[in-house]
Amino acid sequence: MVGVGSVGTQAWILLMEAEDDLDPLMLQAKQAERSVLAAYAGDSQYDNQGERVVSGQRLMQAASDIFLGWQRTTVPGFGRTDYYLRQLRDWKYSAPIERMGPAEMADYGELCGWTLARAHARTGDRFAIAAYLGGSAKFEQAVADFGVSYADQTVRDHAALAEAVASGRAKARRDV
Repeated sequence: MVGVGSVGTQAWILLMEAEDDLDPLMLQAKQAERSVLAAYAGDSQYDNQGERVVSGQRLMQAASDIFLGWQRTTVPGFGRTDYYLRQLRDWKYSAPIERMGPAEMADYGELCGWTLARAHARTGDRFAIAAYLGGSAKFEQAVADFGVSYADQTVRDHAALAEAVASGRAKARRDV
């Protein structure tokens, strides 16, 4: 399991070996199910849910994995199952935000916002989105208010967890 979106889904690691055994290739195959948004936005234009995931990734990413693809197969006990495949490499990077000062944090936030905006601009009709949002600062203020509210909730959640650990109602291991 890689994240909360993977809970309850199948994930496979595929080892591909060349005849000379010199260049092994490891792929990850992850089950792709119907989008939870389909109940609200309608079914996808893609029959294969793996293709739906891959198409979305290709829209949002500046450069995708060359092994990114999809497959449908029948799995005993599960029936017809859609997967998306990608090279198994942990390219994730976390910036050390705990060591950032205010200026670095502002730069980091701007970079994250720019990256997210770029992905959204590639996936939707930017003119329709801009027309919907209009020229006021209401949307920006709503997003900023949500961010502050979310941060405040995170602080409250952490305090509740720390109190539960201190009182013995919950157990925690540090430095794991």
